[in-house]
Amino acid sequence: MKACIMCGGEGTRLRPLTFERPKPSIPILNKPSVVHLIEHLAKEGFTEIVITIGYMAEKIEESLGDGRMYGVHIDYVYEEEKLGTAGGVKNAEEYLKDEPFIIVGGDHVMDLNLRNMYRFHEINDSIVTIGLMSIDDPREFGIADMDVNNRIHRFFEKPGPGEIFSNLASTGIYMCSPEIFDWIPEGKQYDFAKDLFPALMEKDKPINGMLVRGHWTDVGSANAYRQAQRWMLDSLPGTSIEGNFKTKNSRIVGPLKIGNNVAVGSNSALVGPIVIGENTVIGDNVLIGPYTAIGCNCVIKDNCRILSSYIFNEVTIGNNSNASGSIIDNNTVIGENCSMENGTVIGPRVIINDDSTIHSDVKIWPEINIKSGSRIKETIINPDLD
Repeated sequence: MKACIMCGGEGTRLRPLTFERPKPSIPILNKPSVVHLIEHLAKEGFTEIVITIGYMAEKIEESLGDGRMYGVHIDYVYEEEKLGTAGGVKNAEEYLKDEPFIIVGGDHVMDLNLRNMYRFHEINDSIVTIGLMSIDDPREFGIADMDVNNRIHRFFEKPGPGEIFSNLASTGIYMCSPEIFDWIPEGKQYDFAKDLFPALMEKDKPINGMLVRGHWTDVGSANAYRQAQRWMLDSLPGTSIEGNFKTKNSRIVGPLKIGNNVAVGSNSALVGPIVIGENTVIGDNVLIGPYTAIGCNCVIKDNCRILSSYIFNEVTIGNNSNASGSIIDNNTVIGENCSMENGTVIGPRVIINDDSTIHSDVKIWPEINIKSGSRIKETIINPDLD
C-alpha cells in the first residue's frame, strides 16, 4: 500500500524549535517525530512511501534515507515553490497515480488503525475518505457534517463562534482514489480543505468520512507537541536500559528508557515514564518526575527538579534549578537557582544566567543571553532570525 507524507511547511507556530529543523524532525522520545510516523505506517502495511519536502528538506532525508532501515521504500518529491496541500500531492502524481493511497501530514503523531481506513475506502464509492475524530474544541480544524451513511455534506475550515455545526474534526488523513488528480490543477497553489473539497461537493462528487479512534495529533504548536510526547511516554512498554548505567543510592520507578552510559547521582529519584538519552549525567538529590524526556549528552546538576519537561541534546542545567512543563532546545545552558515555569519554550544555544525566572508560556528564541537575576515575563525574539 502507498502513502504520501506532506512535509513542506515551515512550522512558524512552533518557533523557536523550527529555526534549525523542520516540524517533522522535532524529537519525540529522542528521535524525529517523522520516524515514529514512518514506523507506524510500516506497521499498518504502507511500505511504498512518497514524501513531499520543501523547508529544510535535507534534515528529513538525513533522518530517513531511502527507508530500508524501517522496512519501507521512500521517494522524495521537492517543492520548488509553495503549492498548498493538494498542489504538493499533485506534484507527486507520478508515484501515486496507479492505486488508492493515503495522505498524512509530516507532523502527525498517531496510533490509528490506518489499514481499516484503507479497507473502508475500498468498499465505498468516493473519491476521498476523510479520517474524522470527535474532539472537544474543533476551532483549529476543518469540521465535517456527516450523515449515517458516512457521506459528508458540509466541510468548513477553522470555524468561529456560531459556525461550529459539528465537533467532527478532520485529522488531515485522507484516503484517495487516483481520480483525485483529475481535480487538482498542476503547478498551482491548491488546498484540500479550502479548494478541493468545496469543488467536489459543488459537482456532487461523493466525499466520505470515517470515524477513527485512538491517539492523534498534529504537532503544530507547543501544546500539541507536549500532548504527543505525553501519550507516547504513556505507551512505554516497560523499563529498558541500553548499555552501561551507573547509579548510587537513587530511587527509580519505571517505566523508563535509558540510553548507554547514563549516570545518576546519590539520593536522586526518577519516576517514570521517563526517557533519557545516552551520555547524560544526573547529579545528586535530583528529582525527575513523570512525563519527562531528556536527550543525549546532557548535564543535570545537583538538587534540580525536572517535571514533565522535554529537554533536547547537550543541555546543561545548573545546581538547584527547576523546569516544569518546559521545552529546552539543543546546547542551551541554564545557570544555578533558575526556574523555568510551565509552558516555557527555550530555543537552542540560549544562556540563562543564575537566579533567573522564565515565566509561564514565555518563548526565548535562539542565542539569547539572559542576565543573572532576570524575571522574563514576555517572549524574547532574536531580531537576526525574524
